[in-house]
Amino acid sequence: MQTGGDSTDHRYLEYQGASVKSAATKQAKPGWFSISRAAIYSSRRRVAIGIAVVFTVFFTLHVVFGRNGVDNYERKRAQDKALQQQIDSLQKENSALKDHVGRLKNDPDAIEYEAREKLHYARPGEVIYTLNHQPKPDGEQAPAPGTGGGSK
Repeated sequence: MQTGGDSTDHRYLEYQGASVKSAATKQAKPGWFSISRAAIYSSRRRVAIGIAVVFTVFFTLHVVFGRNGVDNYERKRAQDKALQQQIDSLQKENSALKDHVGRLKNDPDAIEYEAREKLHYARPGEVIYTLNHQPKPDGEQAPAPGTGGGSK
């Protein structure tokens, strides 16, 4: 094909709707392997797409199953929920203990109750009797005091 007033042999290569002018004045030698630019670009594009697909698959597997993946994230969320419940119960217990300490600091009746029940203190002139309840070997329990469970 010739253009304008130019007398040299020019070849045009159609590549995706755009024409590319090639100044190929020498003919390819017989047996010489020649690849067009379109074939080179096509093969490069295939290699790039293949690398992108491999990278995408690897990245997806890493996101799902990796060290900080979705599975680990779900486990951490469950662990966080359990720890938050434990924190809430400990805060309630702490609040109850603070109330108890406040009563022991300010209420003489609470102090006396703790001294009598836990420390087994007595006022002067009082006698404390301690009963040991031992279960019977057959699994029967001893009757409670004042229920009349004994024989007469």
